[in-house]
Amino acid sequence: MTTHRIRVGIDVGGTFTDAVAVDATSLELLGQVKVPTSHHHEDGVAHGIVEALGRLLEETGRAPEDVAFLAHGTTQATNALLEGDVATVGLIGIGTGPSAFLTRRLGALGKLELTPGKRLPLAYAHVADPGDRAAVQRAADALVQDGAEVLVASEPFSVDRPEGEEAVREAARGHGLPMTAAHEITSLYGLHKRTRTAVVNAAILPRMLATADLVDASITKAGVTSPLMVMRCDGGVMSLDEMRRRPLLTVLSGPAAGVAGALMQERISEGVFLETGGTSTDISVVRRGKVAVQHATILGKKSYLNALDVRTVGVGGGSMVRIGGGKVTGVGPRSAHIAGLPYACFATADDLRDATVATIRPMADDPADYAVLDAAGGRFAITMTCAANALGRVPEGDFARCDRDVARAAIAPLAAQLGTDVDDAAAKILDAGTAQVRTVVDAMVRDYRLDKDTAVLVGGGGGAASVTPHLAAVSGVEGRIAKHSEVISPIGVALALVREQIERIIPGAGQEQILGVRAEAEAAVVAQGAAAEGVEVEVTVDPQTSTVRAVATGATELRTQDRAHRADDDERLRTAAASLKTDASAVEVLAGTPAHTVYGTELRRRMRATRRPVRIVDADGVVRLHVADAHVESTTVADAPSVLARLVKEKTSYGDGGVRAPAVRLLLGSRIADLSGVLEPEPLLALARGELRARLGSEPVVAVVEVRS
Repeated sequence: MTTHRIRVGIDVGGTFTDAVAVDATSLELLGQVKVPTSHHHEDGVAHGIVEALGRLLEETGRAPEDVAFLAHGTTQATNALLEGDVATVGLIGIGTGPSAFLTRRLGALGKLELTPGKRLPLAYAHVADPGDRAAVQRAADALVQDGAEVLVASEPFSVDRPEGEEAVREAARGHGLPMTAAHEITSLYGLHKRTRTAVVNAAILPRMLATADLVDASITKAGVTSPLMVMRCDGGVMSLDEMRRRPLLTVLSGPAAGVAGALMQERISEGVFLETGGTSTDISVVRRGKVAVQHATILGKKSYLNALDVRTVGVGGGSMVRIGGGKVTGVGPRSAHIAGLPYACFATADDLRDATVATIRPMADDPADYAVLDAAGGRFAITMTCAANALGRVPEGDFARCDRDVARAAIAPLAAQLGTDVDDAAAKILDAGTAQVRTVVDAMVRDYRLDKDTAVLVGGGGGAASVTPHLAAVSGVEGRIAKHSEVISPIGVALALVREQIERIIPGAGQEQILGVRAEAEAAVVAQGAAAEGVEVEVTVDPQTSTVRAVATGATELRTQDRAHRADDDERLRTAAASLKTDASAVEVLAGTPAHTVYGTELRRRMRATRRPVRIVDADGVVRLHVADAHVESTTVADAPSVLARLVKEKTSYGDGGVRAPAVRLLLGSRIADLSGVLEPEPLLALARGELRARLGSEPVVAVVEVRS
């Protein structure tokens, strides 16, 4: 089933701007275009975005009013910081006595290094009383005279008492500059880190505001009526208004778009996503259907910005081979792209005639051990892509596919020099390259405690076939290349969910405070266009840091209502059995709601307790949750409070680490309410009651309860 409505995703890269159109109902890829990123146009990257959109509509035969969802991802914020192209920030510190001492020290943020030899441009002024409008205006005047293009107000303890920062912002508003308050950017304690995060946000604010306004005006002029969304660095999207307030959330969003595409299109529940380009591979984790997020390091310092945990390895499809002592000694980090050499495997057989192996120094400071072919057609690089094609690892129709005979001809001279055959030489090249990737993958599997039996490797990017298939083969982990891997990033933008994270430091947080943080996160995504009934909120309470964190994700109305595929009972059972690594005959249906089915099996172990692993599979046949050992119980909304109270009491563990409530997930309606981040019984039950509120008493509820060790 298809409609005329489309979802459009646009990924603005350093060199090219890619755009895709996805059918809003079937989620089928309808078209894709690539245009040069318009850095030097008078409208900046906005021009390329509008050009890509126009060509995409023409290619798919759609009109602007057919666009149901439009989002773009951009490296602009990241590039601005990398290149030092930022605005001068005017920081107004607030306080008297000890507070004044603390805030005056914030002037040292001007020492933050953007690029070698270039520091963050910052001017500092101080006000003792934020209510003294004249003093605030004098401070703002002084900062403007010092060249400030954007203002930030910061005061100790503004997380709890924001009135001072708000008063300064109001008094300074007449200067006509963009202005932010530190507590708006993050609600976590830590004056220095909070202010640093706010100052970096402010440094890119004017440039991002200008681009946002141009893109918005251009899209509106083109006739698109759906609101423009922007990719965040944690894998979700946010409204343009939210981006205007917190542009820092778009920093590091490049890798986020790819993993969002893998999460939505490939329906990964547990695994590792590897996005491989020509020079490097970005590696990220999906655990229990969610991307792994952490506080990002920006300008060499930890920030309060939540971003994907992405680890980059300098191995890609164009990475060149290094040799010495009659063997392959390594692959990369230099790539054929940077060296300005064509891939040998994309040459013709005639070009490779009379090829001999030579070693070169691609760039002035590189070692002189990179292998190249000097042949009738010129000089060519021997790359990971050459080796993958020679071994037949690149599937039909892949972006990096070439004539296998030519690829083998490209490897043959090197094989002869190494004293081996083509297959062995190609395997040694891929071994050397994927060994570096495997080290990082293994570390991330350990760090996030992925279930090795169910984890999958999914490759994206134009160079996916040079890394993922071979890594899967040598590691024994199931692996595959994502569909349309070369445009997985714009697909991720097109399919991304609205996401918002609210963090508060609340010592001894009570039930009402936890519920308040949860409600705030839910309201934030609904305000940005998510369908209220489909919002999922995951709450985590960290007793060590007193941090209450609520992550809300929601789909836009159309994405919630229309699904591409409905799996039948047999297909869902087979999917569950494959994930459980057992025969379908050993799997039983334990419970279900209209949206989800819970499957389980028993693992009887000699001299050890029986384990009951379960898998929750949605109506599309996707495993949404893995639990290694769980108790499952069906009930109704009316009876759930008493049932949950009993289960939590029975399954709570007591030990040297204190009281630990079980990890609880509730299946109700179309959602999986994940309450596993709460360790104390009473707040856990309060959150559960919040999830059940405003639902019919007869509605089915399934509790999946996991005892913590």
